[in-house]
Amino acid sequence: MSINKSFLGVGVFAATASALCCLTPVIAMLGGISGIAATFSWVEPFRPYLIGLTILTLGFAWYRQLKPRGEIDCACDDDKPSFLQGKTFLGLITVFAILMLTFPSYSSIFFRATAKTPELPKTEQTDNQIIAATDNKGEYANVVFVVDGMTCKSCEQEVISEVNKLDGISDVKVSFKDKSAVVTFNKGKTSVEQIKKAIDSTGYEVKKTETK
Repeated sequence: MSINKSFLGVGVFAATASALCCLTPVIAMLGGISGIAATFSWVEPFRPYLIGLTILTLGFAWYRQLKPRGEIDCACDDDKPSFLQGKTFLGLITVFAILMLTFPSYSSIFFRATAKTPELPKTEQTDNQIIAATDNKGEYANVVFVVDGMTCKSCEQEVISEVNKLDGISDVKVSFKDKSAVVTFNKGKTSVEQIKKAIDSTGYEVKKTETK
């Protein structure tokens, strides 16, 4: 039983499209072109529909592949299906689709660890306390950047990677769910404006900043 190639193509397209918002930050990191990281962030709201379409098309393809053949009195019935019509090819397509659908859950492994400056001197701190510490190298500050456009862990890693390229960065915590990047930095080596430019260079946009 042959597989409708056009129908399979829809499944592959939908699976790939569902991962685009997280694929582009990885491509940006590997290619050194961070400005494209947020290019497909608009796809994120459609992701559940793309996942559903992928499951539907592949499910139907497997149904057609595994459905028992009826008896057909034709010599051509004995012909073996080509590779593109067989279970092996459909299995490869299914594995590819699964990798694309689950890409956001493991995309962060593609990002390289970046070197960091020494940690801040230990101080007693609470969640509501302004975090500012000084040592013989300068004053440290903790600033929250409200970032628009992040949709997954891959987006977080791209922002972390870009910010850590600056001098004087002590710690970076990014959350796509909270739309925030909390950066601890040495004010003598970098500034809020430089950090904002680094985040904006990814394609995501800093809407405002808050000092904790």
